[in-house]
Amino acid sequence: QTHYSALDEINRGNVKQLTKAWSFDTGDAFPDSEMQVNPIVIDRTMFIVSPRLRVFALDAGTGKELWRFDPMEGRKSPNSKKRSRGLTYWTDGRQQRLFFAARQYLYAIDAKTGRLDAAFGQGGKVDLREGLERDPKFLSVASNTPGMIYKDLLILGSTGFTPGHVRAYDVRTGKIAWTFHTIPKPGQVGHDTWPADGWARANGANAWAGMALDEKRGLVFIPTASGGMGDKDFYGADRKGDNLFVSSIVAVDANTGEYKWHFQTTPRDNWDYTATQPIILAELPLGENGAARRVVMQAPKNGFFYVLDAKTGQYISGKAYVPQTWTTGLDAK
Repeated sequence: QTHYSALDEINRGNVKQLTKAWSFDTGDAFPDSEMQVNPIVIDRTMFIVSPRLRVFALDAGTGKELWRFDPMEGRKSPNSKKRSRGLTYWTDGRQQRLFFAARQYLYAIDAKTGRLDAAFGQGGKVDLREGLERDPKFLSVASNTPGMIYKDLLILGSTGFTPGHVRAYDVRTGKIAWTFHTIPKPGQVGHDTWPADGWARANGANAWAGMALDEKRGLVFIPTASGGMGDKDFYGADRKGDNLFVSSIVAVDANTGEYKWHFQTTPRDNWDYTATQPIILAELPLGENGAARRVVMQAPKNGFFYVLDAKTGQYISGKAYVPQTWTTGLDAK
């Protein structure tokens, strides 16, 4: 979600002069493996996740390995495709923690040593199947995309054969501070858009693509996937209604998980028109006479690009003000 860098030491005039300073091989490649991780660098340390979901800390200046963490704890990792887009970093100025999910577990790792934080959850990890108000034995859940840090909360989405509820975890204890039910329970906004028992049987509406946080206003913006009754994403006869919050953009209070607004891109989605990219939060000259307007943007699988007012969720018309200095084409500045 870092869209560009303001740094200008490397530019179009000298980029061709770059040479490789160092390289590091995790040794984890196997047929059909992939590496989607977006590395993060804190001070001089780079943190990455390998194809076998091992965490490595490297000296960012030299590529020297500082430590590694293996969630398999020495057990052989099967050669099956796994996916991680990275880690989340938190510090209170004294402690430094990395939050990282592998399979059904969320881990809290000391960023200096690579050891688990024993105070977090059960010996340093939390089972993501817990807290979804279903029998954990029958759930398949993972979290492939890093969560958002807000104050002392880790706000995390998930993927898998499960309700896609978004949960906020206390970064010190691993306890769930709040849950936003993407498939609403009785009495919650959107419950009447499902069959009466939809909240107890439906799966999906997962927030796996990546959220955005407006830290100043205390709002988190959630993109959701399609969903259905059981495992029937492409069959809708047993779930009449719009099925909130399937295939939607939802704003909730980052402190409490309280619903603020939603915009559903595909009501009662039978086509898997999932939101597949992180929400983009920006200020654009879309107000009156080109005034800055805070917006959230999303481009789901249905082929449309949505620009919404970040405060209200109101759809912004394509006729919005465009400065005359903007140009089009490959020579755009």
